Amino acid sequence: MSFTVAIVGRPNVGKSTLFNRLIGARLALVGEEPGVTRDRREGEARLGDLSFTLIDTAGLEQAARGSLSARMQAQTAAAMRAADAVFFLVDARAGVTPADRAFADLVRRSGKPAIVIANKSEGRAGEASALEAYALGLGEPVVISAEHGEGLTGLYDALRAALPEATAAVKPPREPPHRDAAEERPIRIAVVGRPNTGKSTLVNRLLGEERLLTGPEAGITRDAIAVDLAWCGRHVRIHDTAGLRRRSRVAEKLEKLSVADALNAIRFAEVVIVLIDAQAPFEEQDIRIIDLVEREGRAVVIGLNKVDLVEPEPGFRRRLREQTDRLLPQIKGAPVVALSALTGEGLDELMAAVLEAHAIWNRRVPTAALNRFLAQAVAAHPPPALRGRRVRLDYITQPKSRPPSFVLFAARAAALPETYRRYLINGLREAFALPGTPIRLALRAKENPYARRKRHR
Repeated sequence: MSFTVAIVGRPNVGKSTLFNRLIGARLALVGEEPGVTRDRREGEARLGDLSFTLIDTAGLEQAARGSLSARMQAQTAAAMRAADAVFFLVDARAGVTPADRAFADLVRRSGKPAIVIANKSEGRAGEASALEAYALGLGEPVVISAEHGEGLTGLYDALRAALPEATAAVKPPREPPHRDAAEERPIRIAVVGRPNTGKSTLVNRLLGEERLLTGPEAGITRDAIAVDLAWCGRHVRIHDTAGLRRRSRVAEKLEKLSVADALNAIRFAEVVIVLIDAQAPFEEQDIRIIDLVEREGRAVVIGLNKVDLVEPEPGFRRRLREQTDRLLPQIKGAPVVALSALTGEGLDELMAAVLEAHAIWNRRVPTAALNRFLAQAVAAHPPPALRGRRVRLDYITQPKSRPPSFVLFAARAAALPETYRRYLINGLREAFALPGTPIRLALRAKENPYARRKRHR
């Protein structure tokens, strides 16, 4: 039986460290300063023979209504409502603070089974301070060290006692029925862009709920948070990411970790939605981000957000299309969708563009059709001769997709100019309907069949 556990507590008590320990991977950002985690993050955890969904949350702290901290606390409260049990963490070295006592009341009022965890209990000082956790009135504390993996056996026993029915019958996972892998595997989407372009607002609008923390402050999102949804019968997994600023402006260690998390989300995505602010479109950083996505070989969809804040002008979409192709020739024809994440305008068009870009990114072209194209391209525009000797192009094939990748075999392949290579890539894009997707064209020198024969005199 599946169940969910939320990890709560005041800032800097080790919630994300425990989350990473039970997940078995460094998914959540961890730092020395308090308040690193802001959004709630979910993962599949294992503790002994127990498998369950674990939610990492922002630190609980007193906050004024409407502030960023208050919105973070609302996300934590939502996590507790969705959970079957709560891990309430305290810092064993700092002892129980007045803030711990105040938030223990919130946990008690939630009505969910709670397990008090005295974290950072390495050494005698930690063990002595952990005894203070009895005063919270939530039962016997479990003494652990999330960083070193100590005390997890006690946590296992406490979890079984807190949820006896959910943990009583632990069965091995059933073998799922055989299905087409392409149908079952979700389309992985990353939403990236400069800070404050509306990435979290867009994901919330697609989900139909306030799942991610949003607000007027730039740089709210720190972790790359993954959420699942179904769209037009397709299962998609969307990663919201931190805003990407120019490298020269990224100085703090925490922001560097956030940027690294966003870059990993791009590398593991299949389609990347690059969100651009319609009030200041195609700034230099926007171009850099799109170029980064293209170099990683991901399918690109450009979303022009906040169009509700811009006065519409005649020919706006046409000029936008021309500007995109002029500034980004390497992804010529990439879909550009005008939208408003706040009002929901253009979301259907955006997701249709995502599904189409994903299909193009997976497209394969028959070898026979490729070689007919090559013959026509060479006849229309032969490759330039080098020192009076022409470069002979023998044949072309597509060894892989995701993105579409082609190999061109030629005599003296190294002599083929880059301009002619771009000519062939543009021809492939037009001939086989590959707009916007990155195209890879590798050159291979064909072996000389006479090179190894002995020369007869």
